[in-house]
Amino acid sequence: MGDDDMGMVMGGDAAHVDLMDGMTAMNRDMMAGGTAADIDVAFVCSMIPHHRGAIDMARAELAHGDDPWARTLAEAIIVAQEKEIAEMLAWLAEQER
Repeated sequence: MGDDDMGMVMGGDAAHVDLMDGMTAMNRDMMAGGTAADIDVAFVCSMIPHHRGAIDMARAELAHGDDPWARTLAEAIIVAQEKEIAEMLAWLAEQER
């Protein structure tokens, strides 16, 4: 789906605004995280906002979505991504030693 197609799918209501806010923040923060000198640290620093963005978008689904399958997926994404963020933060803390 191209950018033109997204315009047809995305609405201007609160649900879509919440979804887009999550993506916008994620993309901005991923770019900032990728500036670390060490490639492994840069990768992990970029993945943390990526995961946080997924959590934000999943929360938007839970706040506004009705489909049981999509809501179950959103709940699973939140659990998995929070666990992985904790693992990445622990790894980064080890790198600082």
